[in-house]
Amino acid sequence: MPQSDLLIEHLKTRRSTPFPLMAEPGPDPATLDAMLAIAARVPDHGKLAPWRFIVIDRAAGARLGAFLADLVRADDPAADARKLEIETARFSRAPVCVAIVSRAGPHVKIPEWEQLLSAGAVGLNLLHAAAAFGFGGNWVTEWPAYDRRVQERLGLATHEKIAGFVHIGTPTARAEDRVRPDMAAIVTRFEG
Repeated sequence: MPQSDLLIEHLKTRRSTPFPLMAEPGPDPATLDAMLAIAARVPDHGKLAPWRFIVIDRAAGARLGAFLADLVRADDPAADARKLEIETARFSRAPVCVAIVSRAGPHVKIPEWEQLLSAGAVGLNLLHAAAAFGFGGNWVTEWPAYDRRVQERLGLATHEKIAGFVHIGTPTARAEDRVRPDMAAIVTRFEG
């Protein structure tokens, strides 16, 4: 099979798109569906699909942001306007956000750890799919991923967890690369 120089170049230079560099348009529904189908093609021992997606468009993101601001205001009545503004905009920083929900749990054959790794693979695959369709993506968790009130608002069952929020939009510029690991420091060769 011939190598794909375009794919190799993408993988060698993959970089999250910072929020200030993400704008409209986002993927239309059919494109987003295609991206999610690509994201779901990950190693999944036992074919459990131990993850699912919640699509949050900009309008739903604005409603979720208002909910976050209310939570912050209730938890910290002294929260200033800037903090509340940040929370209000948290889920509308990009045209669309996809919550990746881990459904990992006890299984007779498949360790929970493998199920969690599969959810992580879904997140990275979604970033690759976004790039393949010409979009930028940014995978974050941040505090809402761990807050049970937010999880309930998003409809998570008690055993489910947010693996991350992948924000997707059109990049307005190429992000500068960051320092990457020194390969000599992280690669060893087992000699037997």
